[in-house]
Amino acid sequence: MDYKKTKAPTNTVTRDIMNLSEETGNIYESVAIIGKRANQISADIKQELNQKLQEFATSGDSSLDEVFENREQIEISRFYERLPKATLIAIDEFEAGRVHHRKLVHDVNVDDEA
Repeated sequence: MDYKKTKAPTNTVTRDIMNLSEETGNIYESVAIIGKRANQISADIKQELNQKLQEFATSGDSSLDEVFENREQIEISRFYERLPKATLIAIDEFEAGRVHHRKLVHDVNVDDEA
């Protein structure tokens, strides 16, 4: 997904927990799903940022005197800082029904245990 085009808010929004628990029937399960999705989003964004910043990496010995400002690198970093946080994107996706999840059901047969 292209996180740059997300419509998620960049600030804190008060949410009704009953709306979050509608899909799963349990607020804790909903929060766990949102948390796992937020971790996935965060890892994707971090990987993308590292790939872009890798272009500016200097090889060899460089002292502090030789460090220079790279305007492009600063702009890339600022852009990623302005993106909504991963949790806000995950909540937005969950509320819109774009997060697919499944619940594993363990079948326990009482007769087998006896």
